[in-house]
Amino acid sequence: MDASLLSLLMFVMLFLALGLGLHISFGLYAIALGFAYFLWGAAGMNTVVMAIWGMMNNFPLIAIPLFIFMAMVLEKSDLVGDIYDCFYKWSGALRGGLAIATVLVGAMIGAVSGVVAAGVIGLGIIALPQMAKFKYNQGVNLGSILSGGTLGQIIPPSLVMIVYSAVTGQSVGKLFAAGVSVGLLLVVLFSLYILIRSYIQKDFCPPLPLEERVGWYEKIVSLRVLILPGILIVATVGSILTGLATPTEGAGVGAFGALLFSIVTGRFRLSILTESLFQTLKVSSMIGWMIGGAAAFSAVFAAIGGNRVIVNIAMNMPGGEWGVLLLAIAFIFFLGMFLETMAIIMLAAPILSPIIVTMGFDPLWWAIVFMTLLQSAYITPPFGVALFYLKGVTPPHIKLTDIYRASVPFICLQLLAVALLIFFPPLGLWLPSML
Repeated sequence: MDASLLSLLMFVMLFLALGLGLHISFGLYAIALGFAYFLWGAAGMNTVVMAIWGMMNNFPLIAIPLFIFMAMVLEKSDLVGDIYDCFYKWSGALRGGLAIATVLVGAMIGAVSGVVAAGVIGLGIIALPQMAKFKYNQGVNLGSILSGGTLGQIIPPSLVMIVYSAVTGQSVGKLFAAGVSVGLLLVVLFSLYILIRSYIQKDFCPPLPLEERVGWYEKIVSLRVLILPGILIVATVGSILTGLATPTEGAGVGAFGALLFSIVTGRFRLSILTESLFQTLKVSSMIGWMIGGAAAFSAVFAAIGGNRVIVNIAMNMPGGEWGVLLLAIAFIFFLGMFLETMAIIMLAAPILSPIIVTMGFDPLWWAIVFMTLLQSAYITPPFGVALFYLKGVTPPHIKLTDIYRASVPFICLQLLAVALLIFFPPLGLWLPSML
């Protein structure tokens, strides 16, 4: 059978498997094994085995369970509550101050844990009641939690960046540096939107009442809660960015630092350790299955000539390299409406990334554009996972459709960030270039 027909058939069967409710990892394995067996017999199964074995020898992947453990320990140590209390005291008379504080806390939680669930759920429990108490607009309440809570996807240490690195061979350290650049860009865009709209619509996000504001002494004292997380960020992410440690070594420092933080703050319990270990095993196993499935699928797809078919189609598209780029962006955004981010990486990165590089685009620049699109996938209806994280901790009167509507302005801001990265690439690459 022709390579183009086989390639199309592989994708049709994959989407059919997903439509039938089969998990992405098992769908990838089933199709890879099925095609390998029927095309090349029992000997063809070695293609799948060797692909998985090669992925298993990818040393940076060891950082994944370490970063997950770090995030689980910090989540159970009430880090979100500590940091939010500090930013809450500094918001004061600023219109939209609590919503901006929510975004900033989300960014800091992302820099410490790198796990989206911790940010969205923690902020949903702590920040949402505070903003509702002071009569903030419900849309900005929900939107600031969604946008701030998902910044852990792009601000290092980011699990999806490690997975993307494993799949494409891009440097984890350079990805982390670019993630800091784009994370700061998103924080600025979110904060400017909240600030500008708050000053245009006076009742949108009113300032805190006088009796709720605190003096300078209490503000300065509240900063002490940032010391330990700040040290943890510098020790973990800073050591990786400066080259003092590999991502795996940095993850080990982070895991140890999280335990130390829990002990120093007096919140360590044996139950925290056991629950964190169990959750780490559970999440790491899920990611491991998906990475293995992606390696198997990609190996078989390449063996039948699928990569050459895709490259030939891209080369003959109207619009040249820019047409290919826009189509790739649209495809990833479309996938983000229905698939979780890990699944998008497994499905799109092995195929699209080589094509974009072949068209002459910088691989690191494309990687950070890809990561920014994944950021929007977390909050894009109808199946963005952060939408359901937030729904799980909101009061009954807040419907899922309310959360959908609240996500729209922040999705637009994320797409604006993608446009800025396209027209002004240094916005995403200034930190990697300095390092």
